[in-house]
Amino acid sequence: MVVVTLQRQKCIGCNYCVEMAPGQFQMSKKDGKSVLLNSNEKKGFFTLKSHDNSIFDPCLQAQKACPVKIITAKIL
Repeated sequence: MVVVTLQRQKCIGCNYCVEMAPGQFQMSKKDGKSVLLNSNEKKGFFTLKSHDNSIFDPCLQAQKACPVKIITAKIL
């Protein structure tokens, strides 16, 4: 299982996550911050749990590209 987490409040809107993993991230038209698609929010952390391991590599690239280090991607 792949688990991806986003601390959306700290997002600076650089768009790197969307460029690396467009299937999992998009930019909000309301506030210009990243949105982790199909995620659940708890205490400011947005989490996506997926059995599709093919999303791991793009999300890991998004994690590495994020200048404010607010994305984590891991396989459980």
